Formats: sequence, C-alpha cells, structure tokens
Amino acid sequence: MARTYREAGVDREEAARAVERIAKAAASTATPAVLGGVGGFGALFRFDPSTYSDPVLVSSTDGVGTKLKVALALGRHETIGIDLVNACVNDIVVSGADPLFFLDYLAVGELRADVVEEIVGGVAAGCAAAGIPLVGGETAQMPDVYRGNDYDLAGFVVGVVGRADIIDGSAVRSGDVLLGLPSSGLHTNGYSLARRVLPETIWAEPMPDGRSTIGEALLEPHRSYLDEVRLLRRDLRTAGTDIRALAHLTGGGWEGNVPRTLPDGLGVEVETGSWPVPAIFSLIQQRGDIADDEMVRTFNLGIGMTAVVPTASVEAALAALPEACRIGEVVDVPADEARVRFA
Repeated sequence: MARTYREAGVDREEAARAVERIAKAAASTATPAVLGGVGGFGALFRFDPSTYSDPVLVSSTDGVGTKLKVALALGRHETIGIDLVNACVNDIVVSGADPLFFLDYLAVGELRADVVEEIVGGVAAGCAAAGIPLVGGETAQMPDVYRGNDYDLAGFVVGVVGRADIIDGSAVRSGDVLLGLPSSGLHTNGYSLARRVLPETIWAEPMPDGRSTIGEALLEPHRSYLDEVRLLRRDLRTAGTDIRALAHLTGGGWEGNVPRTLPDGLGVEVETGSWPVPAIFSLIQQRGDIADDEMVRTFNLGIGMTAVVPTASVEAALAALPEACRIGEVVDVPADEARVRFA
C-alpha cells in the first residue's frame, strides 16, 4: 500500500525541478505586457486596446494528436511544442487576429524534468517565433491515466483583431480564386492512419526522395502562417482589396475545413496537380492502398492553408507570397452536393 505521494507515482521533487526549467523557458518569451512570472494561480497580461478599433478577442485551443507517439518512439521532444503553438496560432490567424499570449497543458505518466524541458522548450521556441509570451500553463503528473513515459500536450492561444478587420468569409463570391500555401508535411493530423500504414519498424528507412528518414518526415513540425497572412493582407490592402477567406487545413482535411470559411451555397473546385505534393503523402497512399477520397478527407496533401482572393488580386497575392499556388476557384454548389470538388 502506498503511504506517500511518491509511492503513489507522483514525484514532487522532480516536479520542482521541472517547474524551474519551465520558468526559464517561459521567461525567455516574456514581454513588457506580461505582469509577473510563471508560478501564480493565473497569468496576468496587459495590452493596449486602443491599438485596435473595436477590439475583439479571438481564442483557440488544440493539441497535437497521436503525433506524440512519433516523438515518444523517436525520443525527440524538442519540436512537438512548436507543433502545438503553430497549430493554435494558425487557428486564430484565419480570422485575421494577431496572437497575444499562449498557455500550455502537459500531463505525464512518469515525470522527467529533462523531457519536460525539451517539450516546453519547443513551446517557448514556437512562441518566440510568433512574437508572443508563454504566460503560464499546467504540468500534471497522472500515473493512473498515462503509463510510463506517455504524455499529452494541449495549448491555448488568445489573440485580438479589430472588428472591422475580421476575416469571416462573408465577402466570398463565386468566381473568386483559391490560393494554397504549402504545408511542411502532415502537420498535426492524420497520424492515427499514417502510423498504421507506416509502422515504427520502418521509420529508420530513407524517404523515397532521400531527404530524410520516414520517422523524420513524420516528425516535421507544423508550419505557422502568421507572417505569410500578415504580408499577404498588407500587400492586398495596399492594392485596395483584402483576403476574403482563410482556411487552416487540420483534422478533417479539405472537406472538413475549407467549407467552414465559405457562405452557404458556395464551394471550391480544386485543380489536381496544381501544387507539388510532398513525398510523405504519396508514400502513405501507396503503402496503405488508400483511396483518393480518403486521402482528401484525412490529410492536407501539401497545402496547409488556403486563401480566397478576388480574381483581380491574384497577381498581387502571388507576388507577395511566391510560395503560394493558384489551386482552384470558388463555385456555386447545390445544397445536396459536396462543397469541395477535385478536378
């Protein structure tokens, strides 16, 4: 029978060491807007609302799914926090918001301060890249829920946008152009299927393109589109127009995400072959003999974010973002038909 917390599986001394390392990582992202440091019951953040006209707070929470299993198997935890931050930030970027601050939640089976340091160090790196502070979070030891080295990771971001500057898709019209911003790989969705098609036993094998191993390709960090959206919006507004809709291609793939940003009665016709599909997707489809429609519902297929712009703005948009591709257009769609078509 356990008579102490440690005998029950909770190591308070190791937790104290972990908190010390977390505090250092968080401090590296601090800005003058952060009041106090990590350790309080609530994080204090002050910002000047006069910077925005009729400011609206935008928030999102997310995790990284079973990509955690890849990090655990490879013993590499330094990028999974980057995945988390970028997944959350992208979710508010599609509304036109600027991120303000970030919090994380880490639940572990057996707490190891060195692993926590790697994970939270990645969170801090993601925050630093986005120019926001990691203001706090929670690290929970839960040995009866998570076994051994297993852990789960979740994040929460808050941003702000002027009400008149919200991107909500309401301005989208049939005939508008669909642009795609390239992904860095699977990002953080589809891993439950990908790991079954590409089992751990082959992760040390090279990718067909020879650029990495299969394991490294699976662990490639989720890309942030914060800078790209800011740049695109700035240049389009200079030309007298704006982005009409943005979609972050996460869980649910194309069909589950693009229609969320469009008015009723509209969909998109996507031109197959209009962008290069990363090798990891072809490998998954070939090894798993997966149908095209299942790939579309599950994966981003090399496009991490889509943008809808007026036809007259396409040249300006592509000049602002040379990596972007023209991948389709907005079309009228009857109520009983699919809102994402691949031609």
